[in-house]
Amino acid sequence: MNRTPLAPRRPGSPAVRRRRRTGSLLGLAAWICGIGFFLPVAWMVLTSFHSETDAATNPPSVGAGLSLHGYREFFGAGSGVSPWPPLINSLTASVVATLLVLLLAVPAAYALAIKPVRKWSDVLFFFLSTKMLPLVAGLLPIYLVAQNTGMLDSIWLLVLLYTSMNLPIAVWMMRSFLAEVPVEMLEAASIDGAGLTCTLTRIVAPVAMPGIAATALISFIFSWNELLFARVLTGIVAGTSPVFLTGLVTSQGLFLAKVCAAATVISLPVIVAGFAAQDKLVQGLSLGAVK
Repeated sequence: MNRTPLAPRRPGSPAVRRRRRTGSLLGLAAWICGIGFFLPVAWMVLTSFHSETDAATNPPSVGAGLSLHGYREFFGAGSGVSPWPPLINSLTASVVATLLVLLLAVPAAYALAIKPVRKWSDVLFFFLSTKMLPLVAGLLPIYLVAQNTGMLDSIWLLVLLYTSMNLPIAVWMMRSFLAEVPVEMLEAASIDGAGLTCTLTRIVAPVAMPGIAATALISFIFSWNELLFARVLTGIVAGTSPVFLTGLVTSQGLFLAKVCAAATVISLPVIVAGFAAQDKLVQGLSLGAVK
């Protein structure tokens, strides 16, 4: 049965004009949302270059003179308190926890996505259900355990907590990425005699690298921004940068410019990590290509 092919729509037809109008409105809405999210960050950076007097004016003074006083105060020019130990603690806890999360999440996701695990959906739901418990509900038991084991004010306690907190969402993400790995590649590796370790490191990891980068970035951001456990379970030795940031807010004197300068500096590692992994994030949806 022969069917007459549909004629292409003319560029000036009403349907094409409606589609273009809809696309223009959606693009405008996306720009408005993007600018709305960016304005507070831009305002924070601008305020960090103002003096404390100009930063505290109401309404805020946009055209005030620029100054590095807030950054000098953050780096201890006036108080002598260095921010480097909290920054190093945050970097250590975030990087080590992210590495441990990937080390545990990739094999678990490989088993759930490729290997014939019974009731794999129930396993994933169990992982996700652990995120439904509010963090504050487990704060007192964790504090008592840390106190009895002598791990209070220890960076390794934060590493353990951040790993356990980020592991469920990492398994979920990696399972969706590894499900796109071509089965033909795994079968070919099995025929060639590759073991599990060789398959994960030489076959799965290169193909799923965009997914691994995205998972690592999410885990790093969650660990870097965590405040509740770091605030309660640490003190002078293992305090992280978010805890140091909250300590800048005092009831005496002006502190807005210094807090904005501190927030800008503390946000830089996350921004740098996001820019470094942005190409991998874009490639994450293209997994499963067979050459």
